[in-house]
Amino acid sequence: MTYDQILSEIHKKNFAPIYFLTGDEPYFIDMISDTIENEALDEADRAFNQIVLYGRDVDVETVANHARSFPMMGERMVVIVKEAQDVKNLEEFEKYLETIPETTLLVFAYKYKKFDKRKSLAKKIDKKGVWFDSKKLYDSNIPGWIQNYMKGEGYSITPKATQMLADFLGTDLHKIANELKKLTIALPKNKSIDDADVERNIGISKDFNVFELQNAIGSRDVLKANRIVNYFGDNGKDNPLLVTAITLYGYFAKILKLHFATDKSQGGLASLLGVNPFFVKDYQLAARNYPPGACIRCISILREFDMKSKGYDNGEVSEKDLYREMIFKLMH
Repeated sequence: MTYDQILSEIHKKNFAPIYFLTGDEPYFIDMISDTIENEALDEADRAFNQIVLYGRDVDVETVANHARSFPMMGERMVVIVKEAQDVKNLEEFEKYLETIPETTLLVFAYKYKKFDKRKSLAKKIDKKGVWFDSKKLYDSNIPGWIQNYMKGEGYSITPKATQMLADFLGTDLHKIANELKKLTIALPKNKSIDDADVERNIGISKDFNVFELQNAIGSRDVLKANRIVNYFGDNGKDNPLLVTAITLYGYFAKILKLHFATDKSQGGLASLLGVNPFFVKDYQLAARNYPPGACIRCISILREFDMKSKGYDNGEVSEKDLYREMIFKLMH
């Protein structure tokens, strides 16, 4: 089952007897676990029939003892094991599986890594209940995730505002969701959120951000690019060189992909590059300004400044001066 399917079934009160949530992306695991915690029982029943355990504080036998308890004057007993990756020898829970009564709803939230699905416990849980692999999203998936999140909250969001958030916040979904909540609190429902809204409520400058820097580089607007990196240098805490270099590395990699694309249609290029079709024209302009050889040279420059941002062979040059040097090399 997918994340959306699992949540849909939970909202309908169609519960599986056991959920094993595992993987590298904690956001989806936490959301499923929290939804079960909030919706499996009425508020009055939770005090008697719901228990939340933490992996570092319990062993397998303790989990089994709670899971074998019967509800007190209620429909079900809910046992949630958070941080289940800290339960020692968790695979030994297999011997208790068949002793868990049908009135128990058991949740394992096994985060930051994958439980070995080849183990017998995993195979039995997969047959008996819901096994969910929570995977990290790629950078290219983040804009779409932001748009879907805001749609679910009753908002639309412009492509530029979406890309600003994606570039600034990275792939940490908990962090992104927290920032998006600020927008939903501050702005009325059904509003189309734009870059000005993001600047006012999130604190990302609509004029001085990585998205605008990419456009300045791609269009060879040297003056604009230097203004942006000067701003970055003066606000290094919010705009570290390392993050910017990595983002620009991905930018030039996309331009290089565009050069060798077989499907040159707007839809084909948008799919290949993992961007909103609205931005394809910007990449086409950048491709005209940076032929394949120039892209490879720029990628090499960004590798150099990735190392310098980490203190390697930078001669103790300030980050602001490194920014200026990097932009000069990229654009000349």
